[in-house]
Amino acid sequence: MAIFTSIATAIAGALFGGSALAASLIGGALAFGAKLAIGKLTQQKQQKRKYTAVQGEIQFGGDVPVGTLYGVGKTKGQRTFYAKWGSGNKWNAEVFVLANGWCDGLEPYVYIYGEKKALVSRPVIGNEVANYHIEGFVNGSGDPVLTIRFYDGRPGQLVDQKLVDVSAALGNKWKSTSINAGICYVVVERIYSDKLFGSKGRPELEFVLRGLREYDPRKDSTVAGGSGTQRLNTPSTWVHTKNPAVHRLNYQLGLRALVSGRTLIGEGKSLGQIDLATYFVAMNVCDTLRANGKKTYECSLFVSGDDDHTEVLKQFDDAIAGYGLNRRGLSGVIPGAPQIPVKDLTAADIPIDRAKDVQFRPSAFERFNHLSGQFTSIESMWNPESLKPVYVNADIAADGRNRQTSIDFLQVTDPDIAQYLLNIRYRQNRMGGKATVPVSRRFGLAVQEGEWITWRGKSWLISEWRADERLRITLVLAETSATIYDDAGIQPGPIVIPPTPPINPSLLSTVQNFNVAVGMINGAQGYDTPALVFTWTPPDDPTITAVRFSYQIEGTTEIFEDQCTSPEDGLFRTTKNVVSGKVYNARATITTVPDRLRTYTPWKTTAQPTGLQTLLTGLQQLQDDALNRFKELQQEMDEFFRPRLVELLDAFSLEGAVGQIERQQIVASIGDALAQITEERRVRVSENEATAQLLKYLQASLGTTNARLITEETVRATQDSALASSITSLDAEVDGNLARLITEETARANGDSALATSISGVSADFNGRFAEGLVKFEAVAAPAGVDARFSVMLRAGTNQSFKVSGFYIELYTQGGVQKSRMAIQVDQFLVFSGNSGHLPFVFENGELKLAIANIGTVNAGLLQSLNGKMKINLNTGTIEIFS
Repeated sequence: MAIFTSIATAIAGALFGGSALAASLIGGALAFGAKLAIGKLTQQKQQKRKYTAVQGEIQFGGDVPVGTLYGVGKTKGQRTFYAKWGSGNKWNAEVFVLANGWCDGLEPYVYIYGEKKALVSRPVIGNEVANYHIEGFVNGSGDPVLTIRFYDGRPGQLVDQKLVDVSAALGNKWKSTSINAGICYVVVERIYSDKLFGSKGRPELEFVLRGLREYDPRKDSTVAGGSGTQRLNTPSTWVHTKNPAVHRLNYQLGLRALVSGRTLIGEGKSLGQIDLATYFVAMNVCDTLRANGKKTYECSLFVSGDDDHTEVLKQFDDAIAGYGLNRRGLSGVIPGAPQIPVKDLTAADIPIDRAKDVQFRPSAFERFNHLSGQFTSIESMWNPESLKPVYVNADIAADGRNRQTSIDFLQVTDPDIAQYLLNIRYRQNRMGGKATVPVSRRFGLAVQEGEWITWRGKSWLISEWRADERLRITLVLAETSATIYDDAGIQPGPIVIPPTPPINPSLLSTVQNFNVAVGMINGAQGYDTPALVFTWTPPDDPTITAVRFSYQIEGTTEIFEDQCTSPEDGLFRTTKNVVSGKVYNARATITTVPDRLRTYTPWKTTAQPTGLQTLLTGLQQLQDDALNRFKELQQEMDEFFRPRLVELLDAFSLEGAVGQIERQQIVASIGDALAQITEERRVRVSENEATAQLLKYLQASLGTTNARLITEETVRATQDSALASSITSLDAEVDGNLARLITEETARANGDSALATSISGVSADFNGRFAEGLVKFEAVAAPAGVDARFSVMLRAGTNQSFKVSGFYIELYTQGGVQKSRMAIQVDQFLVFSGNSGHLPFVFENGELKLAIANIGTVNAGLLQSLNGKMKINLNTGTIEIFS
């Protein structure tokens, strides 16, 4: 920028007698070129994510970007801790981070099981700012079973001592140092109640949060034009607001870390980089009451540290129907509001020797005559709802055809404000004249970006102010008018009727006259499968959407389930988990919309055992299960061999990681001969994660001969998870012929599960022919069950075809019951004693071959002689003899 300063000083000396003020003004004009960022509907791009006042998914773990909320929004939060204790783990607690920064509080309601429930205040029991229980969630004694302890993220907040105490003896502890400084979070504690939670499962809460307390310079008497007690560096003086211009300013200033002062969210600018004059005007415009008694503009928005600044600022700009600007190097904003023109541009102000470009009416392709959009409706449980579309028949006729587009205001929750914004954006687009006009130095230095002027009987917004090296000034103008922002002709926003909450009417709580019997389902080639037949009286109730069945083999505890989605049928057959020769017990209940109180029918028993299942049907089911499992194992082999080396090399070559890095390297080379040993140690620590990594790379190569050994050892710990892994790759390659051995060992644990795996793989590739082998041992422990599997996979062939063989042994959980299984995939399976006098047991080409069988009981369907002369059908009780 020094060249601009020199030029400006020279110009100022020549024209203004060396005025320092003039030199500064001219230098700033030349350096920044001050351009107003006016967004057009024709230039909208698909955004990577929807910017809205709702954070609709629960986030888990520590690998989540920091985020916060400007205004008021609905969030499920980020779950960072879970604990259970007491007899039968009856007591549970979860920690949900709602936002970063000092937030104002919770709205007096939450959403649970799809219903809006009031929050009832309770006395605080520790260091929390507020304590609540949820309306209706109390036990028989009237004591709450679902409570919320709220921490607002203020500096100096203390730890949740109760959570520290109850988790002290648990494996997963809430530490006394876990104060979550600068983080707004809640501790949700619940006592299990079968009546309240049993049929609905774990409750999922949606909180409505009043977000950041924000700095408003209008209320700071130390700022020119301000009046009040707020101070930029004293967050305790800040207040909560829904003013979009205040949001925009605070985003540009940035949310900073309490200790390091590092900018977590936003641009991290100082007040000296902000055009406060434009912000004061914009803030006052937002707070101005319209004819309907509401503020002109309000909005709320969730943002994260990973968001693009331009996209976030655009959301705030759209919320005030305005535009961002950079004026003389200062960041400012123009609100959507009428202005008084500051000057009238006449012919005398336009040099005749310089060209101008004027387009009073843009082409039809640049304009739209039908505009629709959405907003976030609080009445619709914070879901998007459509605004009334804006269109003018005269505009459609003038353009020759319908030209439609849409713009959403999901950061706006008031339907009237959103409808007003949609109309303004439509009018701004139709008022599409633009001009690039050279002006005299006298006129140019008297105006600036964002101001209105008049020219040729119309009002124009100065969208860009340019000055060349000779201080010749050019203005880029956009046609505007005070009528754009007039309330006249703008309808109120849509009236959204809240969804009807679930009710519990005095209707059927289950099906009537339920019974169960055994049956058979006929399959192809005369094979039959045993089934259960459920019957009931068809209900005359359209709110019943399904009949659900629970059944079990008499004398066992494992329960199976199925359902019929057409209750009016009165009959349903199932073969799901039905086996031969067993007596079954069954009961039924219903599913309703809306939800209501439901009960089960009494248990019913089949009068007789199920029939004998034909062999082929059962074998087909087992075959499908085994084939699917082998496909999974083959996919694991593909994923293990092909990308593994690339991942190792990518990880090894990663430079500039945050944290400490120590690297040592020894290299020797002569001609094509190369030998090297490289070792790299890395450590990285953040507020939420600690990682240590050791990488080793050994290589010896000579021409097309190459040998490598790569190892990667990693340990990582977050607030609720731990990982340790070790990967080793050995390669030997000559002229494209490659031999490789890879081993990987991983141990992973978090609050919900523990996993350990050990994998060894070998591969050899010679001139298009390859052979691979993979051995894997895996163990998983989780609330759903404990699983273990040992598998061996072999694969060999050419580039055109290959052969696969292998086996696996596994322990798995199905329906809450532990089971085991072994499967083998081979062309020929053979078992023999080693005695040449005993023929082997062989399975080959789909046939089981056995010389001698000593069997006590045979369950069969069809017996047939090898020559086809005799058939005995045991299912139908017939014997056929052919001559």
